[in-house]
Amino acid sequence: MAILSVPDNGLIIENPKEIKDYLNNLGVFFDQWECNATFTEASTQEEILAAYQKDLEPFMLKGGYQSADVISIHAQTPNYPEIRAKFLAEHTHDEDEIRFFVDGQGLFWFHINEQPIFNVLCQRGDLISVPIGTKHWFDAGKDEPFVKAIRIFTDTAGWTPHYTNSGTEKKYL
Repeated sequence: MAILSVPDNGLIIENPKEIKDYLNNLGVFFDQWECNATFTEASTQEEILAAYQKDLEPFMLKGGYQSADVISIHAQTPNYPEIRAKFLAEHTHDEDEIRFFVDGQGLFWFHINEQPIFNVLCQRGDLISVPIGTKHWFDAGKDEPFVKAIRIFTDTAGWTPHYTNSGTEKKYL
């Protein structure tokens, strides 16, 4: 279950409907899907995608999305400190960044216009879509990272990060 936090004003929201309303008002799509499948480290991308096909297919058709894959981050991920550093830098994308968390958790930070900076801790069952062009960064965690998420794309080329070089994220790390 997600947790939304606005650190600069001490706001914490744990109610799923309130989180959804807060995010939707800012143009960020958020939903929660049933997440009954259990996976091991040996589970393949195909097995994970197949387990959620009934949810993925209509979602992808409705949004015009063309492909999906699975990202798995854990403490043994090669070059994790370098990968984490790339995710932690504020950036945008040329398409929506959509993640469905099938296991683990990760923290999306948002810097939307004049709104206070906020974050959403996404966990198992949470689906979030960072809109095209939205300034954000992501943290899988410094110690013992664990994220297993389905990524959904219109075109994987649109996922290339465009770093803002603003340094805004440094205040929150």
